[in-house]
Amino acid sequence: MTTTAPGTTEVEFAIGGMTCASCAARVEKKLNRMDGVRATVNYATAKAKVSFGGDLDVADLITTVEATGYTAQPPPPRAPRDSPAPDAGEHDGLRPLRQRLTAAVVLAVPVIAMAMVPALQFTSWQWLSLTLTAPVVTYAGWPFHRAAWTNLRHGAATMDTLVSVGTTAAFTWSLWALFFGTAGMPGMTHPFGFSVSRSDGAGDIYLEAAAGVTAFVLAGRYFEARAKRRAGAALRTLLELGAKEATVLRDGRERRVPTAELAVGDRFVVRPGEKIATDGRVLEGSSAVDASMLTGESVPVEVTVGDPVTGGTLNAGGRLVVEASRVGSGTQLARMAKLVEDAQNGKAAAQRLADRISAVFVPVVIALALATLGFWLVAGGTATAAFTAAVAVLIIACPCALGLATPTALLVGTGRGAQLGILIKGPEVLENTRRADTVVLDKTGTVTTGRMTLLAVHTADGEDEARVLRLAGALEHASEHPVARAVAAGAAEQTGPLPRPEDFANVPGLGVRGVVDGHTLLVGRTQLLDDGAMPLPGPLAAAKQEAEASGRTVVAVAWDGEARAVLEVADAVRDSSAEAVRRLRELGLTPVLLTGDNSAVARAVAAEVGIDEVVAEVMPEGKVDVVRRLQTEGRTVAMVGDGVNDAAALAQADLGLAMGTGTDAAIEAGDLTLVRGDLRVAADAIRLSRRTLRTIKGNLFWAFAYNVAALPLAAAGMLSPMIAGAAMASSSVFVVANSLRLRTFRAS
Repeated sequence: MTTTAPGTTEVEFAIGGMTCASCAARVEKKLNRMDGVRATVNYATAKAKVSFGGDLDVADLITTVEATGYTAQPPPPRAPRDSPAPDAGEHDGLRPLRQRLTAAVVLAVPVIAMAMVPALQFTSWQWLSLTLTAPVVTYAGWPFHRAAWTNLRHGAATMDTLVSVGTTAAFTWSLWALFFGTAGMPGMTHPFGFSVSRSDGAGDIYLEAAAGVTAFVLAGRYFEARAKRRAGAALRTLLELGAKEATVLRDGRERRVPTAELAVGDRFVVRPGEKIATDGRVLEGSSAVDASMLTGESVPVEVTVGDPVTGGTLNAGGRLVVEASRVGSGTQLARMAKLVEDAQNGKAAAQRLADRISAVFVPVVIALALATLGFWLVAGGTATAAFTAAVAVLIIACPCALGLATPTALLVGTGRGAQLGILIKGPEVLENTRRADTVVLDKTGTVTTGRMTLLAVHTADGEDEARVLRLAGALEHASEHPVARAVAAGAAEQTGPLPRPEDFANVPGLGVRGVVDGHTLLVGRTQLLDDGAMPLPGPLAAAKQEAEASGRTVVAVAWDGEARAVLEVADAVRDSSAEAVRRLRELGLTPVLLTGDNSAVARAVAAEVGIDEVVAEVMPEGKVDVVRRLQTEGRTVAMVGDGVNDAAALAQADLGLAMGTGTDAAIEAGDLTLVRGDLRVAADAIRLSRRTLRTIKGNLFWAFAYNVAALPLAAAGMLSPMIAGAAMASSSVFVVANSLRLRTFRAS
């Protein structure tokens, strides 16, 4: 709980008992009706973020939530990094749902088969159907009945209400027909027949409807819950990125301690290749720090005594002694985790289409069933006939195809996406792909490869390029600096195996010196050569100036007292990026390049791939602000990124696409993951998502149309069980067949 403005307190609750997006909307509506309260309830994360003032306190808010039919409590403290995952073992919240689904499917399949295949209807088959259906409706369907009761107490109706009422009506009427009607007689069958005639219902059972609907809708709920459970994974991943231990200097000795024990003012050692344990300031040493995962800066940052460093970044050079300046929740990494969480909570809860339909459809169906019952009684019909017609209305309205519409299309669409290297996290993602009109592209690791690469070699007159690369590459191979590794890798690729240096020394912040094949070499910044009175000749100086104007890093090479070459090193643009930008434009998206790198580099990359709008030199907080600014301009923003520095912006964007070759934090914060790390797949992901959404909408339309068309027949008492079953089966088969068409999707 935090105090934000004078007299205003902000608190976050974990909300329990929500089963659909309309539940979140109801809680939010109730909270916002309180004086001085502003609340946002996120169904995906099951959290409410509430700011309040005046005489209210936390207990008042909890009371209001509980009066709405749900529970509220502060979220549990984050577990230590070394502790088991919160969804392990008996704490796996999906386990009960998975058990109910397994039981429903195993028991419902033979019930449906016996009802639809006359050859399977042996003597007294109906009693076996009853035995199998009873646990499906009671045990497996219990979450729907419980939610329906909660909704009823508060005068609301959702998809749970329709499922509960429909399955209960079908099961209850089947019990009556079996025990008090003629359906329980030995030899009773459900023959195929397509005539429409009135019946008193005494010989009709609807057990396959009760069992089938429960299994189908439970499957949809399970897949939705699986996607929802991963909403907090981005935060866990971010917190796990930091170093787990630090080497602290105490009483003149080095001691390894958990980073959680670090305090402000502690001094700790960071060796080459280690992560910096927490935010601090360098006291001793100098090095190159790879901060690209936090800042997006493609070139490692040179740090020396007095410079600040950030926890979680990688020491790529020499030994450092750092004094801790921020620990725990005050570090930049922790603040980024908070940014991701705020962005997720700030999103409007994406309501599923089936829930929006049921919000209107459920009350209409219940009213129609009651009207049917009243009409038949007033018109002089028997009580049995009146009740039969009313129950038929509820049964035919049971959302068998509605329950299949979203999960089947999503299952086929996500399966096809996985084959193409595209992972779609859930149905709520799809609507934003249709509305997206702007795509924000991170530079480092997304448009570019994210690795420093040797791009060009400029030699002095009379020098051989292969010789320059062989000597410079050999010396750089002994260095751990990312730029040095790029030179060594490029040299080895072009000239083959490199010789071993006969002598090697690092010149902090400037480069390296040594002896290779009897030549005394200097490789590094031009200042290193200037200090040795070896200035660049005119052509090399011009090449250096042109390269730096394009944002590239220049490495100068000299030996035996003369400058011999300059090498250009940069984060290379992916071969596919220009084509990917063109495809995104064809989908109606306006590309924007967003990076923490410097403006010269950003504009050079943007010009190469065909992007007009560039926003450069922004920190992670700035990336979130840029996405918010675009959203306030009325744009629907898709964001493509790969780094930790992109995680909060991916969460804030209307649609987050994470490169699968990037960090886990970015992948978890995104809505879609591009497994192959090819930017062209982003266009395919949006195309597939849009097509999957169209398929879901088509499924919902036809499932809904089936209900609307069949309801008048049910109300008129002219719907036989066989026609009802055949119509329901046909509707479901159509939905499945329509979804299977997604398997034909092809990448462009």
